[in-house]
Amino acid sequence: MNKFTVFVAEKLHELGQEILSNEATMIYETGLSPEQLVTRLQESEADALIVRSGTKVTEALMNAVPSLKVVGRAGTGVDNIDLKAATARGIIVVNAPTGNSLAAAEHAIALMAALARNIPQADAAMRRGEWDRHRFIGTALTGKTLGIVAMGRVGTEVARRAKGLGMTVVAHDPYYPAERAAALGVPLIDLDALWAQSDFITLHAPLTDGTRHLINTENLAKMKAGVFIINDARGGLIDDQALAEALESGHVAGAALDVFAVEPPHADNPLLGRDNVITTPHLGASTTEAQLDVAREVTESVLGALRGETVGSTVNAPLVAPELMEALRPFMGLAESLARVAVQLAPRGSDHLTVTYRGLPAKHDNRPLRAAIIKGLIEPISTARINLVNAELVAKARGLKITEIKEAAEEGRRDAITIRVGDDQATEVQGALLRGQPHIVRIGDYWIDLELRGHMLLCRNSDRPGMIGQVGTLLGTEQVNISFMQVGRDAPRGTAVMAIGLDELPPERLVHEIAALPDISEAHVISLNGAA
Repeated sequence: MNKFTVFVAEKLHELGQEILSNEATMIYETGLSPEQLVTRLQESEADALIVRSGTKVTEALMNAVPSLKVVGRAGTGVDNIDLKAATARGIIVVNAPTGNSLAAAEHAIALMAALARNIPQADAAMRRGEWDRHRFIGTALTGKTLGIVAMGRVGTEVARRAKGLGMTVVAHDPYYPAERAAALGVPLIDLDALWAQSDFITLHAPLTDGTRHLINTENLAKMKAGVFIINDARGGLIDDQALAEALESGHVAGAALDVFAVEPPHADNPLLGRDNVITTPHLGASTTEAQLDVAREVTESVLGALRGETVGSTVNAPLVAPELMEALRPFMGLAESLARVAVQLAPRGSDHLTVTYRGLPAKHDNRPLRAAIIKGLIEPISTARINLVNAELVAKARGLKITEIKEAAEEGRRDAITIRVGDDQATEVQGALLRGQPHIVRIGDYWIDLELRGHMLLCRNSDRPGMIGQVGTLLGTEQVNISFMQVGRDAPRGTAVMAIGLDELPPERLVHEIAALPDISEAHVISLNGAA
């Protein structure tokens, strides 16, 4: 049986469909209204949804489909997906950032060349039977300055191609490594300098609150007279009315637009039908090769995320290198299980814990381990889905305070994780990997060896003969099977912790009976079902 259900709501190359069908139940239904999509997602209990740019993945949609764990965008931009809502719900959002990079870069270059040489306008005139060579005199690209706004994958590829055309290339991107820009021969400058120097400006920025209407009246005024503007990134980067006015005045000589704030654009859009504007219907990624690569990339990312793997194209989680995740993965299971034990032993209302990492867990970025701990603490007492995407957000919302301490490895001591809830020494558990499996090695002051699995009955008691027999008899009368038993004690005939593995959860009244036995001070049933 297929483990996952993946709903594909927009066109996807056959290769992507084949990849999904090999590992998941794929439902391929396009052209649905928002209401129909929600209904079908609910009916299918979809684990994942794959869209392109036409489907809005809203907070309301995600709230209505509790089974949804992953949203995949078959393309680069994710502004049609409510990332904040997805993060709050622990929904992983992945995209296909490399699949269409070359196609988008080539389209930007094609738009720039067509704009400079008036190719669409000349073709239209020829089709009308006109022959007017003087009217369509163009502008050379060689020797001109191209300003690139944002040097991501597409911007970088545009820079390489523009330099091959003999253009001077400058760029603005506060996050682009200076050494990479230097290697490309592309100076990084501020935006005002880019506006002032560029003969052509091409936009490759994501659409955010900070980039929306980046091309506006104020910034257009800073540009060279006769500048050309190309946009095959996101329509919302441009204030359409401001650009239309600059085109009308001649301050902007021409624009080439592949994207619009509303797609398809309304008939009254002021940029449509102008002689000095070239438009294409969002064709940046529309090559046969790009469609195939995008389909492969997004489907593999979606399936990887569903399997619990680290996916490099996740857009709403901290970037963690796959090799680091591989090293930490066994300790993540240990951390989550320890947290599940600690929260069930701790007094209600404890909102502070101290985590000590020793050895290997202390050497690396500990965000994955912290996320696992938060998951272990909160999931047993909540219906929330916790993962690396939303762990920090959930912890902050619940007022959970985590103090972390790192200790170097010591000869003769195992790599370990210790969790203390509140300031109570008794609510402290330490774990380690023994024979590759997570084990508790200490509870409070008592050393013990417990494999972290299934259900456990933990008793704090006086170390007296017959204690194990009394508890075992009570469990047996209720047909609760014992899988293992361990005792940790401070001294013979002193105090002890007795841990009994159980195949079934005992009734609550039985736990109260055990806690009431002479020489038993407390008893807890700990369930580790669901731990990583």
